[in-house]
Amino acid sequence: MKQLIIKICQQFNLGEPVSEPFPLTGGLMHKMYGLNTNKGKYAVKLLNPFVMKRETAKENFKAAEQLEGILEERGIPILPARIFNGCKMQETDGQYFYIFDWYDGKPVYKDEVKQRHCAEIGKALARIHRIDQRASGGKRDMLHIDWNIYCQAVKAEDKEIHELLGKYIPLLNKIQQRGNDASSCIPPLTAICHNDMDSKNVLWKGWEYRIIDLECLSYSNPLAELLETALYWSGFEEHSLDLEKFRSFKAAYIEEGGNLPEDWEALYDSNNGRLLWLEYNLKRVLGIDCSPYEKGLGREETIKTLGHIGYYDKMREQFLASVK
Repeated sequence: MKQLIIKICQQFNLGEPVSEPFPLTGGLMHKMYGLNTNKGKYAVKLLNPFVMKRETAKENFKAAEQLEGILEERGIPILPARIFNGCKMQETDGQYFYIFDWYDGKPVYKDEVKQRHCAEIGKALARIHRIDQRASGGKRDMLHIDWNIYCQAVKAEDKEIHELLGKYIPLLNKIQQRGNDASSCIPPLTAICHNDMDSKNVLWKGWEYRIIDLECLSYSNPLAELLETALYWSGFEEHSLDLEKFRSFKAAYIEEGGNLPEDWEALYDSNNGRLLWLEYNLKRVLGIDCSPYEKGLGREETIKTLGHIGYYDKMREQFLASVK
């Protein structure tokens, strides 16, 4: 790692490192490092080599870079990757990466999140969604994941995960079917979406902030992102959903010109991205297209995601009653 960082510094004239590169927490797919040199301070994102082997990976990153440029032009408070030789994505010794100027902010977590944070992010999300909203597309694909196959496959790899997944299979099948049934009721909308604007991906310095982790930018359904992002900022991740924070987020989104869904129930039921994240992490547990390090991360995320899925189902009626 140290030699790679030294090469990056030399190749892009970042200066001489004055200390060891230090890992930055938060990323669940790629690796981030902070870097101090005699010319400044930077963050370097090393892109997951297994992700980069996917056929569409480079095209998706390029599309996200173009949308990142649009957000920057519109004054959205983001932290964009630096451009070298006309490109944002760089490569050294087969490792793809992005370089960022350092922003001296930090994420807020759990009890640190106040209603004002929710309102600020609600406004930012509405501003992003209003840039180029289209009345077409935005439909979620039907899911047909066979959880029994994963349960059997993981049996020899991890007994605890096998037993835990087995207990959840009836619920996973129920919400997968419910989501497929509801997906046809979601209006066909697309807009520029961040797709992962949770609390770990916003750095705060007082009430000033920068949105990071922009590699997932794409045209997606803004209603789905509104629900998911508002839930994140309202405490869903900690299994302590605060409906007042949700209302603050929603009110700010409306104030900034965002449009709300007409059918909250269909939107809530179709919000099955956690199932895809669960499947991805079960593949990690099985060692499919990942490093040995990622197997451990996949195990942690599998357990955490199953808990989130259970909590999401548990909160369904209370949430729907609150938005009527």
